[in-house]
Amino acid sequence: MDIDGIIQKISIWALPVLLAIILHEVAHGWVAEKFGDNTARWMGRITLNPIKHIDPVGTILIPLGLVIMGSPFLFGYAKPVPIDFRKLNNPKRDMIWVALAGPATNLILALLSTVLLALVMLLPTSLFWIIEPLAMMCQASIIINMVLCIFNLIPLPPLDGGRIAVGLLPGPMAWQLSRVEPYGFMIIIALLVFGVLQNVIGPLIMGASFWLINLVLPV
Repeated sequence: MDIDGIIQKISIWALPVLLAIILHEVAHGWVAEKFGDNTARWMGRITLNPIKHIDPVGTILIPLGLVIMGSPFLFGYAKPVPIDFRKLNNPKRDMIWVALAGPATNLILALLSTVLLALVMLLPTSLFWIIEPLAMMCQASIIINMVLCIFNLIPLPPLDGGRIAVGLLPGPMAWQLSRVEPYGFMIIIALLVFGVLQNVIGPLIMGASFWLINLVLPV
């Protein structure tokens, strides 16, 4: 990809990626506070200020690397919002809702982006100069939010899906699954390197994304 193509892709994807990953983390902290843990609030992490959430690798290097490699979609993450599960009113039960808040937020953002895409397409054609970039940003937002929603629901700690599974499983099984957490990211990296995740969840992500996009822009 040439430099002009890289700049164009960054201009289209930067805002959707930032909003998707920041609101994902803010949602975790906000729901945790509702269930008794104010750690995120105390550390100033329930905020839309990107400086509080940017992770040099997950928010900048990984998305930028994917742009340079010409990836059809981007992925990234922010610094995890600190949660002290011991402070939750009912740690095992409330952990489910705290973990679910992130993917649920991304799903809502994908749906809102679909509605916004529909509204953009209603603009008069004389505004073509703004319709095209806005439509591309809406589509980028749908894709990145579906990526974060579905990827984070994989039932493997420390991903949100893993914490949901730990909260739902009976005691002994939950304990066994929770023991995987220190190795979770290494397992995920291995699955990515060998293409397992791409083959398993890739079609689901792209299928869901293009289904939403095709509601507005049918092929």
